[in-house]
Amino acid sequence: MRRILLTLIFLLARGSAFAQDPLFSQYYQAPLFLNPGFTGLTARQRFVVNHRLQWPGLPQAFSTYAVSYDAYLPRIASGIGVMISSDKMGSMNWRSNAVHLLYSYKVRVNEALIFSPGISFGYGSNGLDRSKLRMGDVLQYGGATMDPTINKLANSHYMDFGSGFLLYTKKVWLGAAVSHLNRPHLSPLGENDRLNMRTTVHAGIKMALTRANAARELYLTPSFIYRLQGKTFSQFDAGVNFHTDPISLGVWYRGKPLTKNITNAIDQDALILFLGLHLRNLTAGYSYDFTISSLGAGTGGAHEFSLVYELPAKKKLSKNKLIPCPAFYNDTRFR
Repeated sequence: MRRILLTLIFLLARGSAFAQDPLFSQYYQAPLFLNPGFTGLTARQRFVVNHRLQWPGLPQAFSTYAVSYDAYLPRIASGIGVMISSDKMGSMNWRSNAVHLLYSYKVRVNEALIFSPGISFGYGSNGLDRSKLRMGDVLQYGGATMDPTINKLANSHYMDFGSGFLLYTKKVWLGAAVSHLNRPHLSPLGENDRLNMRTTVHAGIKMALTRANAARELYLTPSFIYRLQGKTFSQFDAGVNFHTDPISLGVWYRGKPLTKNITNAIDQDALILFLGLHLRNLTAGYSYDFTISSLGAGTGGAHEFSLVYELPAKKKLSKNKLIPCPAFYNDTRFR
């Protein structure tokens, strides 16, 4: 029973985890997870792998994976992609799995500005491992339980739909997305427990610190993201990355400094440090979340890893088929 209570407490502390989504601190290193408008953003095929290990100081950490592939199809000015995600929480192995198909269309507003609306169609399942449950009567019945509730537990399966858009040039970008438009059922007991819609707004800018023809270009990419899910959960991230290719360093803050939580303390979550390395076709990132909320440092913060690999282009696209891209790293092949 103590294990069950601890798991439920941790799930509630994570933000009503049964009704909220897992999140990545490196949100621009998980583009399809962030917004379907990012699908097919570059002129090359792209593979992305993300892993987040949250609160490793607890008996059972929260672990999230996402793997995606997307490509740009110049003949129809569209991007297509697929994403697989998995999230495991707590000692009862509550696991959510999903696969999404994504599509975006690129509209050239003018020579510099692109509008990219996108949609996402997904199928998911979630549930917990009943063998991990320890009910109150297990000692009485020799390790087994007679509680009928446990037999009602089953994995739930659902469809999931979302949409979003991205408006961008090579140096400025603004986007918004809405996930779970159909508010799918998630309850393992078959009850009316719907996943709340999640609204995300994000924006950023690339700011050069040196001249364009400098031997070594230095620049900043400040950005922010705001998430709102249901009536009780909202989150604001803001920060900046400093780039001196092939290396980038970033510092981020997650919280709402102008509001207070139920304990009358500033509503804040984490301070995030980021390190990135950009090679010819591969970008790798690592970040660590320092917990600054009331949960304290004993949780172990969060480790996050990302890999973005772009296949070399088989042929050079004509200028009228290239799209400007909000680049976080300079790449002369697509300027």
